[in-house]
Amino acid sequence: MQTIDDSVYLSPTAQIYGQVQIGAGSSVWPNAVIRSEAQDVQIGEYTNIQDFVMIHVGYDAPTRVGDFCSITHHATLHGCTIGDQCLIGIQATVMDGAVIGAGSIVAGGAFITEGSEFPECSIIAGIPARCIKQRDNRRANRINAWQYHRNAQAYRAGNHRAWTGAAYQSWMRALREEVNQDRDLMRLQKSIPGSEPQKG
Repeated sequence: MQTIDDSVYLSPTAQIYGQVQIGAGSSVWPNAVIRSEAQDVQIGEYTNIQDFVMIHVGYDAPTRVGDFCSITHHATLHGCTIGDQCLIGIQATVMDGAVIGAGSIVAGGAFITEGSEFPECSIIAGIPARCIKQRDNRRANRINAWQYHRNAQAYRAGNHRAWTGAAYQSWMRALREEVNQDRDLMRLQKSIPGSEPQKG
């Protein structure tokens, strides 16, 4: 059974099989694959699953991805848990039972072994991966997620050039100001629809 919010942008070439839940405002980009023959996959709100990402489950391990996450190109998630406001770098792999704390960054190409656990606000890199620094990445990761949300809305309307021009630059300035004051989260808590940053 699939539960995919109506607001989710799904690329025509994304492939989703089995028991998968995707929250409001999220997006799944070209050639991403999500499979759950056993267990299930749950993806939160305003999270982007980018091109060629592979999300699978273990026999005994579901896959969980939080809100405002960016799972970037060619990354693999396999039976793991990704906390809110995380960024998983290009070609990174996160294996069964691994837990990535909220507000973390996994560097491109990192390999996170089975059962590894990392605290919130970690920067994780290497093969095998280890925490190389502690830093609160939540706001930066949220900005990236909001950018993808805007892009998804543009793609839905047939616009593939949403990240260029004066209007985009103005939007980014307003977004950074909003996120730096956490007003984006307050806006969502008040259930105000839309992705455009609110002034005042």
